[in-house]
This record gives sequence, C-alpha cells and structure tokens, in this order.
Amino acid sequence: MSDLLELAEKVVARALPGEGLEAYAASGVETEIRVYEGDVESLSSASSAGIGVRIVTEGSEGFQVGFAWAGSLEPAAIDRALFEARANAAFSTPDPSVGLAEPDGVTPATISLRADSIESTSTDAKIALAKELDLRTRTGDPRIRQVDSADYADHVVETAIASTTGVRGLSERSSAYVSVSAIAGGADDTQTGSGYCVGRGPDDLSIEEAAQQAIERSVRMLGAVKAPSARLTAVFDPRVTSTLLSVIGQALSGEAVVKGRSFFEGRLGEMVAHPSVTLVDDPTVPEAFTAATFDGEGLACRRNVLIEGGSLRGFVYDTAAARRAGVQPTGSAMRGGYAGRPVAGCRALLLTPGSLSPDEILASVGEGLYVQSVTGVHSGVSPVSGDFSVGVDGLMIRDGQLAEPVREVTVASTLQAMLLAVAAIGSDLTYLPGVAAGMTVAISEMQLSGS
Repeated sequence: MSDLLELAEKVVARALPGEGLEAYAASGVETEIRVYEGDVESLSSASSAGIGVRIVTEGSEGFQVGFAWAGSLEPAAIDRALFEARANAAFSTPDPSVGLAEPDGVTPATISLRADSIESTSTDAKIALAKELDLRTRTGDPRIRQVDSADYADHVVETAIASTTGVRGLSERSSAYVSVSAIAGGADDTQTGSGYCVGRGPDDLSIEEAAQQAIERSVRMLGAVKAPSARLTAVFDPRVTSTLLSVIGQALSGEAVVKGRSFFEGRLGEMVAHPSVTLVDDPTVPEAFTAATFDGEGLACRRNVLIEGGSLRGFVYDTAAARRAGVQPTGSAMRGGYAGRPVAGCRALLLTPGSLSPDEILASVGEGLYVQSVTGVHSGVSPVSGDFSVGVDGLMIRDGQLAEPVREVTVASTLQAMLLAVAAIGSDLTYLPGVAAGMTVAISEMQLSGS
C-alpha cells in the first residue's frame, strides 16, 4: 500500500458515528522550461501535495455535504480540513441525491500511465530538448521570422481516495510535452502557428513533429485574406475536431441533462448524428492523454458508449447525477485535484475513425474550406442550445487540394445539424491534450461568413 492511500484511510477512520467521510489525497512534481532565442528564459520545478475531505450527514430532509481542502498533508492541516468540512456540512442545503459513491464491483483496468523516464532524464537533457525545438523551428524554413517560445514541461502525480462506503483507489500517472510558437512572414504579413507533441515521458516526444507543425501552420497562412460568404463543406483539422468533441462532451454529461442544460435532453434512443458516428468515452485507453484507472469518486473508469451508429445511447454520470436521473453511476466523476469536488463529465472522448486519409477526404470534398484553427469557442458554441458560430483560420479547398489561405471569417451552424451532416471521418486518429482525441472530419452545409 502506498503512503498516500494509507494516509487517506487514516483520515476516513476518523469519521464520527453516522457520518460519511471521503478523503482524496494527491501529491505531484512538475518541471517547466522555456527557451527564447536559444537561451533558457525560465526554469521551474515544484512539488505539491494536499487533501480534499467530504463529510456527509443525514437529516430528516435529506443528506448534507460539507467539503474542505488543505494544500498540505501535515497533521494540523488535515485536522483543519476535517473541522471545516463538518462545519460546512451543517450549513449546506439538504439534498436526497447527494452522497458518497458505493463500490459497484467494476474491476479497474490494468494500464500503465507513468513513465520512469521523467525521473531518469536529467534537467540538462530536458533543457536540451527545448533548445533543439527552438533551433529546429527557427531554421526549418526561411520564412520563419521568430520563435516566440519553445517549452518543455512534465508532471508526475499520485492520487489516493478512500471513503466510509468502502471505496478504495490509488493511481499514478505522468505526462510530458514540448510546444513551440512560430511567427512567419514580414512587417506587412505576419502569421503565427503552434506545434506540440505529448506523451507519458520525454522518450515519447518528437521534436521534429512539433517543429514541423509550427512551421507549416504559420507559413501556409501567409497571404491570408477574407473569403466570400458561401454555404459549403468544412473540413476540420484534428485539433479543431478535438475542440468540437469537447463541447459535445459537455452536453453528454448526466448532470447537464438532469439540470436541463443539454441539447441532448429527452433524446435518448433518437438518431442524433450521421450513422457513421460512434462516440465513446473510454479512459481505459492508455494512449489517451487523460486516461485513468479511477474516477474522482474512486470508482473504476470504464468504456461508456454515448452515440452508436448515430443513435444516442447514454450519458456519463457521477453519483449525484445518477441518483437524480434514477440510473447507476458510470465511473465518470471528474475532479480538478484535491481542491475540487467531483462532477459528472467526459474524460477521454473517442470518435471511431473512418477509412479515409486526410488527402482522400479533401479529394472527396472537392470544394470547401479547411479549418485549421478556431477562436471564440467559449462564447460562440453552446452545449445548452447547440448554437455554433466561431471565427476560423484556414485554407480554401479547390479541386480536392488545399488552396489559398483565409482568415477573419466565421463558420456557423448548430451542433445538432453538424452531427447529422458529418460527411467523412478520417483515419488519422490523433491523441491530443484535453478530453477528446482528434481526427480529420468533414461536415457539409456549414455557413461561411466573410467578405
């Protein structure tokens, strides 16, 4: 047993009679390095540890929950968190649906999410990766004017959870990434582009891949102008698809559905997407950047089918949302570390890939718009109504090939219509940071607003 799980169990043992208690402890170490013009601009290494405590008491009108956290694992800090959680429970509004998760018998996946190479790689070697990324990007194309920054970062975290209901969970995972931002062009025409590569440890990272992304994404936008307004097929870059799926995932949260904040409400069993669309949330896939063995309440993560063959099959639930909906939790409680409380959400969305390569999708579209990046997602896309209107940068598609670059244009539709209008799904499955993998996707009948 790890020291962290042992600590969580000791805290749980301090529950008072008739009291439910959950302890969520975490500790981690991270390194961040930034290089500018070949020199180290900043370097930091930090460790953190803390604990979140939930107390549940039962009254005549329902359960009352109190939460508190401490950014330390020292005994005095834990004592204070327990005291504050009990005090907060006394003031909370009774709710028959809240409470702690109960073990459901699902066996956690046996997956390795930690790379030893983070500890075995020296700081000098990590600095060298950032410097190499900076150099390759600056010298990779004569049109690159400047590298805004080249970064390396890694993180190792261990989490443990225990509760009076018998939940026990322990997990550890690591992540590492390199990223770079490049500026192409001259005084009259400047374009930026970013590139990155992610993995479990330094050995998984490709400096060449990250540099080439930044170069290509900046250089090919030189000379971009507004395009005329039109109704056309939009082909989404894997990064954009990942962003789109992340918003759709918010609407597939059981909590959003029971609170009437999802455009999927009341549509279970209906055809909500093109028959080629199958969407699952599967944190047990180790390649997923957000893969996990346990959710934020200590239940085993599992594969949940959300849309299958275009039909809406289900939602993701934590304990509270599941009780409100009258269903079972799906091991889908998300938690923002020890200072956050669990909430239902998608962790590792995966759209089943198609059979076409990106080039084959472009050829099949013939005429349209390739969307390289989007802006205004938080304000222009709503998981409640489904409205979709974002600013985009990209390239026109002419005769099945990428053509002139365009910027300062908007594409609009609704998420409901877009799901039904999926014209092609690429075979280029790409695992990215965030809650959704990406791939090239073509969607017809998009409104382009430009000049």
